[in-house]
Amino acid sequence: MAEWVEAFTEDMFNWAAYKLSDEELARDIVQDTFLTAFEKLHTFKGESTPKTWLYSILNFKIIEVYRKKGRKTIPHESDSIDNFFDENGEWIKAERPETWDAEEHLLDDPDFQAILKKCLDALPEKWNNCVKFKYLMNINSDKICQELEISPANFWQIMHRAKLNLRDCVDKNWFKN
Repeated sequence: MAEWVEAFTEDMFNWAAYKLSDEELARDIVQDTFLTAFEKLHTFKGESTPKTWLYSILNFKIIEVYRKKGRKTIPHESDSIDNFFDENGEWIKAERPETWDAEEHLLDDPDFQAILKKCLDALPEKWNNCVKFKYLMNINSDKICQELEISPANFWQIMHRAKLNLRDCVDKNWFKN
């Protein structure tokens, strides 16, 4: 186990910090991962590499963090969906998305990443969790609904609203800045 701690701690911390956007929590999760691995070492059969086994524990712990956050009652922070559409459900002309003339590798730009993180963090917590699960952790929709205890219809409504708000935030803070 000591060899695994030495070999994998830094990479696991970087992964957890990326997924959680919280270095202190990432440290705790990595420690907890190793404690769990130590307790369950007798179940490791060598059918996968130690790194794969540890990362599966780590990813489960990360999902648990989001699951606990998702269960908290979160006040609906805004009716921002109303900012995009009129009473007939048509786009408000001034809010209609424009075509972005983006560089090819925008996600490689640290400044853009900072804006995107700011925009994600501005979303209501459950919306943020759904987006991170779907697009950063590549978890399928059914599993997200199960983990966050929401219906598929609610999930797709959350995703629709989150994408509209992310688009608007990125547009205002990156493309029109």
